[in-house]
Amino acid sequence: MLPIDAAAHSSRWRHRHPVDKAVLGLGLTALAISLPPWPGAALVLLTALVVLLGPAGVPWRRLWRAYRVPLGFCVTGALTLLVQVGGPEGFVSLAGDGPLRAGELLLRTSAASLGVLLFAFTTPMSDLLPRLVRAGVPAPVVDVALVTYRMSFLLLDSVRRVRDAQAARLGHTTRAAAWRSLGGLGATAFVRAFDRAVRLQAGLAGRGYDGTLRVLVAEARVSVRFTAASCVLLAALAVLTFVLKGR
Repeated sequence: MLPIDAAAHSSRWRHRHPVDKAVLGLGLTALAISLPPWPGAALVLLTALVVLLGPAGVPWRRLWRAYRVPLGFCVTGALTLLVQVGGPEGFVSLAGDGPLRAGELLLRTSAASLGVLLFAFTTPMSDLLPRLVRAGVPAPVVDVALVTYRMSFLLLDSVRRVRDAQAARLGHTTRAAAWRSLGGLGATAFVRAFDRAVRLQAGLAGRGYDGTLRVLVAEARVSVRFTAASCVLLAALAVLTFVLKGR
């Protein structure tokens, strides 16, 4: 199980309905994209951090390990706005408004990423995917997502076991040995993935699979109070942004 999925299963909001958390997390993401970068995206970023570390109870070390990957993409994308190609100053030169544009993009994307992480850290995929059918998503699409989700963990576990076995046999002592081990790892993972897929298909066929995976979903009701509080918070952020922007 991935760390972010383990955190979602142990979250304080684990038993809340996904709609409750989607209104808050994805609402913050929408505000980060639509509001002015300053001070809108900055307020959204600060709010998402407070909610994640406070009411949601996400440990800051685990949050940082998950956040640093999208943050790296955000920084990489922002750096490209610092330069321009062509123009009187040469083939490649510094953009006049590059730092401003880069800062705005970094604020937007980093705040939006935290909004998505708020939803991911509090909502296990096993709670979300089965409910998508009720939301109108075709059942075969949800079934493929469920199987892919399950197979991903099995494949990652197989890769970890093979790597441990290779390390125990001194498969990473030299660069040449490491490359050979990497090739063997890829080949073994490829074969095991197909083998598990065939076994899964045979198991489903033996259980009368008719095109729909039926799973038990824990009962949860949409909290009107929680959803209303989230909407009030989102509206307050939007109003505060335009008030500060007008000064």
